[in-house]
Amino acid sequence: STARQSPPLRLRPPISHGGRNPRGLPRLVTKTLNPIPPPNPATVVHTSGAAAMGPRRDGVRFISSGVKLPRASPAPAPAHALLSAALPPFAHIGRAIDAAARRVAASFPRVPAARAESPTAPLPRRHGKDGGGAGGEERVLISEVAVRGKDGEPLERPELEEAAAGALRACRPNAALTVREVQEDVHRVVESGLFRSCMPVAVDTRDGIRLVFEVEPNQDFHGLVCEGANMLPSKFLDDSFRDRHGKIINIRHLDQVIKSINGWYQERGLTGMVSYAEILSGGILRLQVSEAEVNNINIRFLDRRTGEPTIGKTKPETILQQLTTKKGQAYNRAQVKRDVETILTMGIMEDVTIIPQPVGDSNKVDLVMNLVERKSGGFSAGGGISSGITNGPLSGLIGSFAYSQRNVFGRNKKLNLSLERGQIDSIFRLNYTDPWIDGDNKRTSRTVMVQNSRTPGTLIHGGEHPDHSPITIGRVTAGIEYSRPFRPKWSGTLGLIFQHAGARDDKGNPMIRDFYNSQLTASGNPYDDTLLAKLESVYTDSGDQSSTMFVFNVEQGLPILPEWLSFNRVTARLRQSYEIGPARLLLSASGGHVEGNFSPHEAFAIGGTNSVRGYEEGAVGSGRSYAVGSGEVSCRLFGPLEGVVFGDYGSDLGSGPTVPGDPAGARGKPGSGYGYGVGIRVDSPLGPLRLEYAFNDKQARRFHFGVGHRN
Repeated sequence: STARQSPPLRLRPPISHGGRNPRGLPRLVTKTLNPIPPPNPATVVHTSGAAAMGPRRDGVRFISSGVKLPRASPAPAPAHALLSAALPPFAHIGRAIDAAARRVAASFPRVPAARAESPTAPLPRRHGKDGGGAGGEERVLISEVAVRGKDGEPLERPELEEAAAGALRACRPNAALTVREVQEDVHRVVESGLFRSCMPVAVDTRDGIRLVFEVEPNQDFHGLVCEGANMLPSKFLDDSFRDRHGKIINIRHLDQVIKSINGWYQERGLTGMVSYAEILSGGILRLQVSEAEVNNINIRFLDRRTGEPTIGKTKPETILQQLTTKKGQAYNRAQVKRDVETILTMGIMEDVTIIPQPVGDSNKVDLVMNLVERKSGGFSAGGGISSGITNGPLSGLIGSFAYSQRNVFGRNKKLNLSLERGQIDSIFRLNYTDPWIDGDNKRTSRTVMVQNSRTPGTLIHGGEHPDHSPITIGRVTAGIEYSRPFRPKWSGTLGLIFQHAGARDDKGNPMIRDFYNSQLTASGNPYDDTLLAKLESVYTDSGDQSSTMFVFNVEQGLPILPEWLSFNRVTARLRQSYEIGPARLLLSASGGHVEGNFSPHEAFAIGGTNSVRGYEEGAVGSGRSYAVGSGEVSCRLFGPLEGVVFGDYGSDLGSGPTVPGDPAGARGKPGSGYGYGVGIRVDSPLGPLRLEYAFNDKQARRFHFGVGHRN
């Protein structure tokens, strides 16, 4: 029997969304062949002795192809299913095999009973009906089994003949076979992947029936053409076919390559697959890859109460600027998910969803972004604790009042106006931030800042002398900073800041020297003026506070005017955490150095809640240089409660006397010390609430309370 060639079968990739196909999306089109029904009982043919040696029955052919027939539930189409429409005679396989099976059954001779009794008649060694088979199929004795080429001649490559013979299971010499057993062996030969077709030919000889499997090998592989794979690296295909050149094209290997290509897309969240494959003349393999492409991105604002479409305050170009998914790119589900998270981190959206929708009968999709805006501005109030206040039960408490606008002009620009006020502390701060400067493609942000603050000077110039009035440090600061990410997990900041700072007594009068006759300014004037150029680099491997973090900061005083200070300050901080069973080990270190003429109150203060616990704020020392190390082991107790064991060490590295006026030496600070203790932490909306009880190397004890993570 012969089979006509069908037109090429082309597949379109499904577009996945949340584990399902939305209505209307293109789906995978494939051709599934039904399992072959059991053949009818073999037809009885009466022959004579001469007829038993009759000519080869060339008209009886069993044609098959590289198509796996499903035995149970249908599975995704393998590579040879993709090839079924492109390689003749790969069409209408079910009908061809069924028809050929019946003709083969009809060609098997059966010796009549009367003739069987004659001693001169050649009798099969075994024949009859298979009682165990479905429908009692007829068994016919096969005297010889051979593998030959399509023209009946031996194959040029002995290894191909061995491969075909090795695939046979039931067909063996001197075996009584049913048509179905022959049919199953044909499938096994083709499923080896090396042959384009397999045709069993039954030849009636004097010694019995000779069963010849005429096979047609696939072409030798000489090249690959892959179309439509814009995202797939060429090296991936090179590695897949590196050792196949000049060898027989193996459909099983091709099936694995196609699965690996589809898996490559799936692992990266891409919507793509091999939609078509064929073998061209000359051994050229052609693969057609279909990738879903983003056609357009539409933004739709929804009312936060009704869910109905509404007019949004945010400019569409502000949203589109944040997206890494662009028109014309391959549709990447993982990338779209990251874009949703990016929009949420802007702080101006309450909810963000992106829905892909198909565009006609193409491989393109439109992305519809549904946005629910949150209230963009308002007033807030709160409170906190100043770490610089050490005396009095309530003297460290501060209150705050703020107004913020998160979406100025609908362009995601931030305006913050805040006032913090305590018994001694007061800070007025005005910040205006543009998270992404218009027209910049490097995600550069800009912040303009103006601040007027008054903070306690006890960190450097504190003391317990009865005649020592409290000192406060007044600062007026204005500056501009530019920040941008420049590598994955790395960001940088460049800024220019002007500061006008000096010391005051409790009545607000300027001071030049303290009670210990230590100078309070570097210039000898009531105030020091400094123009600082700032450069900072930050590395974080995630947003978690327990993750690895490294911060490096350089500040340079620019003496544009003679009375302006000139100095260089370098600081660095490092934090690293390790999981040890149910516990977590957190190691941190910080250090810095100042070179040049700087204000005494700008010295590094050592000791306190965020430095060496067990000491008061700044009680270990104040120096031109410093180093502090800390280790903590924390373990979750129950609910939001966590227990901590810690140890800290800090030193001014002998630099205390080099600070102008030597404030640490005048107050008898040791310059180095350590502390250790235990504590508990409770998660809260403000961050972890920390309550710690520490001992220092002077055997002094002290409670520490803090809000948020340690610096």
